[in-house]
Amino acid sequence: MAKSEKKFFTRIADWFRGMKSELKKVIWPTAKQTTNNTLVVLAVCAASAVVLGGFDWVANKLVEILISLLS
Repeated sequence: MAKSEKKFFTRIADWFRGMKSELKKVIWPTAKQTTNNTLVVLAVCAASAVVLGGFDWVANKLVEILISLLS
C-alpha cells in the first residue's frame, strides 16, 4: 500500500473517531419531545396551507372579477 493511501485511510479513521466522539455529546430528545415537536410542525404546516389556500382563493376571485370587467 502506498504512503498516500495509508494517509487517506488514516484521515478517514480519524474522521469516524471524531464523529463518534461528537455524537456522544448529543442530547437526544425524548419520545414525548419528539411527538410534541412533530405535532407542532404538522399544525404549522396545516395553518400555512390554509393561509396560502385563502390567498390563492382571493387572488383567483380578483382575477375572475377583473376578467369579467374587461369582457
